[in-house]
Amino acid sequence: MSKKKKSAPRGALVGLGLDNDDGHKRITTGEQFAIVGGSDETHGRMTETAIKTFEELKARRKQLHQVEPQELAEILHKASPR
Repeated sequence: MSKKKKSAPRGALVGLGLDNDDGHKRITTGEQFAIVGGSDETHGRMTETAIKTFEELKARRKQLHQVEPQELAEILHKASPR
């Protein structure tokens, strides 16, 4: 009888940019996020937001799946470039 290894709870962030008009296909992935599309500026802002979000989670010693939606929204707002 084989034992199945339980997988840890996971979460992921997905960013989708729709303002691309230059024909470039932009895709950036990380361990728990994927950013697809957008203009150069939008894609860069979404990527920066994702990276800062995971830095903040690390500082709080939490994983993505451990935060409530309201807390995640606050972190994303704080991490978003102005």
